[in-house]
Amino acid sequence: MTEKRGGIGREDGIGSRALAALAQKNAPVVIVFALCIVRIWLMPLPSSFWGDETATVFVVRHGAAHPSFAVAPQLPASLYYWLPRAADRLFGISEIGYRIPSVLAIGLALWFVARISSRLIHPAAGWFAAIACLGLHPINYYAVDARPYALGIFMAAASVWFMVRWLDTAGWRDGLWFAALSGIVLWVHAIYWPFYVLLALYSIFRLWRKETPAGLGKAVAVFSIIGLILLPIFVRAISLYSEAHKHVVTQLPSAKGLVHSLNLRLIVICGVAALLLWLVFRWRREKSGIAGSSYLLIAGWWLCQPVFLFLFSHATGNSVFINRYLSLSLPAVALASTVAVSFFLPKAYWKPATLALAIGILWMKSDWRQVWPDHDENWRGAAQAINRAIADSDSPVICISPFIEGRWPAWRPDYGLPGFLYSHLTAYPIRGQICPFPIDKSFEAEQYAENLIRTKIPMAGRFIVYGKKSEVPMWRAWFGGRPELAGWSGRSLGAFKGVEAVLFEYVPRPTARY
Repeated sequence: MTEKRGGIGREDGIGSRALAALAQKNAPVVIVFALCIVRIWLMPLPSSFWGDETATVFVVRHGAAHPSFAVAPQLPASLYYWLPRAADRLFGISEIGYRIPSVLAIGLALWFVARISSRLIHPAAGWFAAIACLGLHPINYYAVDARPYALGIFMAAASVWFMVRWLDTAGWRDGLWFAALSGIVLWVHAIYWPFYVLLALYSIFRLWRKETPAGLGKAVAVFSIIGLILLPIFVRAISLYSEAHKHVVTQLPSAKGLVHSLNLRLIVICGVAALLLWLVFRWRREKSGIAGSSYLLIAGWWLCQPVFLFLFSHATGNSVFINRYLSLSLPAVALASTVAVSFFLPKAYWKPATLALAIGILWMKSDWRQVWPDHDENWRGAAQAINRAIADSDSPVICISPFIEGRWPAWRPDYGLPGFLYSHLTAYPIRGQICPFPIDKSFEAEQYAENLIRTKIPMAGRFIVYGKKSEVPMWRAWFGGRPELAGWSGRSLGAFKGVEAVLFEYVPRPTARY
């Protein structure tokens, strides 16, 4: 029976035949998804490492036992570094080589998200959830980042998948996979501890509701294995807690910051779009098959990391509320967006909805301003410009540490190189006499700078101030205002995303003629 409503044809409350025909095809979705991966993930791979990625290079090249890590012992303490170490053996210091493990990890994470979505939300919703992940800028960022966060997202998604399977079937193989993968999550990064609150809550809820054939005995056994895997890293984390205040890089989070961290925009856009389509086409609503435990799992996965790190930051006074530390919750945002769509979208329209989402993401999330987009800071470009500007090794380079730990007394004028505080010099070596400077101004740093003005700088006739764009202006103004350098002028060596290099040179005044 065909009903006419508002000039729009509706067959049995389902929708137009054209959309129904499109819904039977997977090829368009796969093609656009592949284009998204190429444009958003693969094309930024050759761009410069940013500051934290150069720390990865330093760990790989100098080892976690390097004495300069005494100021940041938590940084090299991750299983992740096995991956870039293997890439380094194959390709050397290569931006593409170092980042490929993250691309693969996020790709696998999306595969698990799709399987979780198909199992918990709707059998036809797998592709939608996977592509919704690409609508989150942080996921795309971590896919191209030579840091541990992509591996953590993958391990978390795989853990959730095997946990659901294990609780559904009580199979020991799934239980052991769940225990092993979830236990590894904290070995990837110690800040991921709130994830275990989710695992416990979901398992306890299903045991309490008797929605699993896995009895209490099996649950105790599996979680005991997880506990044994976590014990060494937990002990290490406790020992490092007293040093936590030295690594704080942000202010205590506000309530507004907490709300912003929930990435509500994607959920709202997907839900409102589905609602508007339902209001236009008047599709027949299908009964949701989502279980209560599935809502708990998705909501807990979404909220645990930001909420617990928010509370921890305020309870201790040491803010750990940083976007990258919240990364484990990102797949749940895509799943929550899929749930919002499922309230209004009939089964026949998941594929066209997924195609529309993929096209929108390809257009909105791609950086069309440049052929090969930058991933982040351009340390490589700045180093190349410095090497072009310096023809010899006598010119001093005021090299400002990009790390929060780079301050007195960890920094000293005689700081030994190579060192963690100047990891970017390992990734991108530069000519000149390296003069290590701290990230902020201090009495000791100003004394050091005054000594350079009396000694090395006049002899060289030029020097460079080099560092993050947020730090260089301070020292540029300091040197530019010194009376001893009244005849000197400074000019930028170019535009480098997030990085600045300023060349100071002595400019003789023209001799007056009579």
